[in-house]
Amino acid sequence: MAAEKSSSRGQAWFCTTGLPTDIVIEVGEMSFHLHKFPLMSKSRKLHQLITEREQKNGADGEEEEIEEVEEDFHHIPLPDFPGGAEIFEAAAKFCYGVKIEITAWNAAALRCAAEYLEMTEEFAEENLVSRTERFLAQSVLRSPRESVKALKSCEALLPMAEDLGLVQRCVESIATRPASADMSSLFGWPIKESSSGRAAAAADAKLQSAAAALWNGIDTGIRRKNGRRSTAASAAAAVAVDSWFEDLAALSLPFYKRVISAMRAKDLNADVIEGSLISYAKRSIPGLSRSNRHHNASTAAAASSGPLPSEAEQRELLETVITNLPQSKKSSSSSSGLVTTRFLFGLLRTANILRASEASRTALERRIASQLEHATLDDLLMPSYSYLVETLYDVDCVERIVGYFLEGLEERPATAAAAEEDADDDDDGEEEAGSSLCTDKNKLLVVGKLVDTYLSEIASDANLKPDKFCNLALLLPDHARMFDDGLYRSVDVYVKAHPRITEEEREKVCGVMDCQKLTLEACTHAAQNERLPLRAVVQVLFFEQLQLRRAIAGTLMAAEHEEEEEEEEDEAAEGARREGGGWRGAAAIRENQVLRLDMDSMRSRVQGLEKECSRMRKAIERMDRGAAAAAAGGRGKLARRFGCKFGTQVCVSHHRTVVAPRKS
Repeated sequence: MAAEKSSSRGQAWFCTTGLPTDIVIEVGEMSFHLHKFPLMSKSRKLHQLITEREQKNGADGEEEEIEEVEEDFHHIPLPDFPGGAEIFEAAAKFCYGVKIEITAWNAAALRCAAEYLEMTEEFAEENLVSRTERFLAQSVLRSPRESVKALKSCEALLPMAEDLGLVQRCVESIATRPASADMSSLFGWPIKESSSGRAAAAADAKLQSAAAALWNGIDTGIRRKNGRRSTAASAAAAVAVDSWFEDLAALSLPFYKRVISAMRAKDLNADVIEGSLISYAKRSIPGLSRSNRHHNASTAAAASSGPLPSEAEQRELLETVITNLPQSKKSSSSSSGLVTTRFLFGLLRTANILRASEASRTALERRIASQLEHATLDDLLMPSYSYLVETLYDVDCVERIVGYFLEGLEERPATAAAAEEDADDDDDGEEEAGSSLCTDKNKLLVVGKLVDTYLSEIASDANLKPDKFCNLALLLPDHARMFDDGLYRSVDVYVKAHPRITEEEREKVCGVMDCQKLTLEACTHAAQNERLPLRAVVQVLFFEQLQLRRAIAGTLMAAEHEEEEEEEEDEAAEGARREGGGWRGAAAIRENQVLRLDMDSMRSRVQGLEKECSRMRKAIERMDRGAAAAAAGGRGKLARRFGCKFGTQVCVSHHRTVVAPRKS
């Protein structure tokens, strides 16, 4: 029977054996012209249907009606056949003894078809049920990638695939295999197969050398001398894991939720779960990443032939991803943190657009706050999608995230203190706690600079109220900023973009910065800034004087130190002259004389600066006693009163800079 041939003509399928067919099986729109004896020898269901028809015809006894009855007998419909006409064709070939190819894509469908046709071992040996079960157990369920393919095929076989336990077995295989092995060594061969044979062959050839190091998911020991896996094997493993993520992303949401739940129940590596969730979200939610929006949309369109999911489906998918994200990220690399933080901000923007639940958005904001130091300005610039908010960007959301970030910093020292008490003065525990505090300080400085940059960007928004600007600026503690130059730039941009605010509001906005923490460059710019209120200018000038006094004191100390060094050099030169004499000793004496003259010149300049600072201090004291008169006099009069002039400069500095002393 292995030599049986078949042919297809339109919507009909014929078995060409030289003998006329005596039965027609209808599956969907396809009619299969077959012979009843091969089918009856393998399928209990077809045997019963054909036998019932024969008994019915034999009981009728009138010959004139036999032709009409046989016409009805030749056609047997099989409604709701699992897998459709393609799977029935394979089952029919199996009944004729033709060798069929069982793969991960059709194994579940053939198993359901065998159950539908009752092709069991009790009815015939080596029947289709046992063949498919053996293939599933030996080839499909032992490999996560094959299990994903079989699970994907089960989506069109419900509810029979669920009743037979195929879905649960595939889910358990996907979750159990990665949990019992290292992900980098589990997938040592390309997972995703292209529909084109040429593309699949090219992918296999590309990773042929890398796959030699791994066979059936087992590391064969081909490693470098220093113990690291070869570059080709590592690249192959990375490509394989990414392909496995893409295969998982092809699952429907109900099946994917079951897979993720099973992974979490097996305590699978958090990085694996997170990587899978990211891949699934990028594939299923269009426009998730702002930078790769066009790429993601084209990828999703190419990967899915059906329409895009509805808004409700996207909301459910988004909340599923947010709920299943691991609470803590083990990886601490900055590059990994950057990618993940950008993805989380993309989820948050999408959650705001889709109006996800408040709990989901809060959980996402807290997750972002836990790694806010990896965020960028582009991440924070989230448009406001609410009709109730007038600002261009969602400032309230950023304020909540910064608040959650500060809460996390406050909780960590308490946790470290409790751990230190449990360690009973353990040296390692103290070192770890100190390192944690140092890391938190660095994180706070990074976030402080990020918030100042964000304030500078949103300060030009005409709808941004002074209270909202001040609340965000004052949210961070004082030690979050080493210098307030960035905050001063934000204030300058705000008062320039909002010229109609009242004087009281202007003073409130300027009050967010600490004039003591401005560098000399920022002080010089603020002293001639006509947009600042008079009180702020007075404070800037006063603290600028203090900075000059500190600089002078430092210069004097440096001069004394240099003078001491010169005396030591003189003694050394004198000793050299006495010992060897000659031109070297004379040259040293001349150099010392030149240095002494330079020191005298510097001392005179310092004295001049002290006199100028003294005059400025007296002028400021007089101005404090008559502020109203000074306000009426204007800024130009104040500058002339101090007897100093400042050149026009622009303050864009975020770091401490060295400013050359001004000549008196």
